[in-house]
Amino acid sequence: MKAYVVEKIEDKKFESGIQDIEIPKIEEDEILIKTSYSSLNFKDALSSVGNPGVTRVFPHVTGIDVAGVVEETNSSLFKVGEKVLVTGYDLGMNTNGGHSEFVKVPASWVVKMPSNISDKEIMTYGTAGLTAALSVNELLNNGITKGTVLVTGATGGVGSIAVSILNKLGFEVTAISGKEEKIPFLNELGAKEVILRKDFDIENKRPMGSEKYDGVIDTVGGNILAEALKLIKYDGVATCCGLTSSHELPTNVFPFILRGVRLIGIDSVECKKEKKEAAWEKIADEFKIDSLKELTNEISLDEIKEAYTNLLKGNAVGRYLVKIS
Repeated sequence: MKAYVVEKIEDKKFESGIQDIEIPKIEEDEILIKTSYSSLNFKDALSSVGNPGVTRVFPHVTGIDVAGVVEETNSSLFKVGEKVLVTGYDLGMNTNGGHSEFVKVPASWVVKMPSNISDKEIMTYGTAGLTAALSVNELLNNGITKGTVLVTGATGGVGSIAVSILNKLGFEVTAISGKEEKIPFLNELGAKEVILRKDFDIENKRPMGSEKYDGVIDTVGGNILAEALKLIKYDGVATCCGLTSSHELPTNVFPFILRGVRLIGIDSVECKKEKKEAAWEKIADEFKIDSLKELTNEISLDEIKEAYTNLLKGNAVGRYLVKIS
């Protein structure tokens, strides 16, 4: 089968590209998926250059998302021919991932595809869409059902889908982006206001700011999240799922103890399977957005290498969908 493989040439030197490799053999409680679509995420790009925080086993097939049909099964939970998907867990990290024609996975990782969404659509969302849906769910479950929501890193995969979902649900969305030329793109997705990162990510020693946002969906961390927390209204909620700005959070306790602000971490990798299934059902129903085409760059296995370069340089916008078969 064809697969996108990363090889370690020597210490800190890696090469990647398409190779023909053996179709994996399944064991007890495993299934073999014939891949139709996968996607690209920043974590995939890091794996492609041997980032040790993501991947330590080489040679390695990238791809933390996969959708397709069950080709073979050693599990009573699934039947041959069923449409399924996998996101998260160790897929595409130290377990060979979705950028291949066939993928072997434990049955416990696998989710049956909702009936009212295609494999192509669901991989357009992928891990980024799942993370966005989990983030929006936390706002809703904590009483943020209307008002203004700030989305950081808004041109990225998680951010762009979050903007679209929030707009569909009737929220007023303010987006933060470092890409001035993409302001029209964010407006099309539903952002009522776009703030440039350089105007928001500034050193500000004020412990608090004026109350502006009912909620925040943060994808970048660092000072941007710290400043956003100062602007959340009383009893507001912020979710946090990324660290592309920084893993550090230079904040203070005032928003939490004077305004009752809540900061909720979002993890789409190891969260309970039931939680993932519920989020995918929402993505296929009330969270399903009309702007998928605007968000999507469809590519083939042959085009993954160039796309990784764009991701690592911060030049990617929206989602990369990978057509496998």
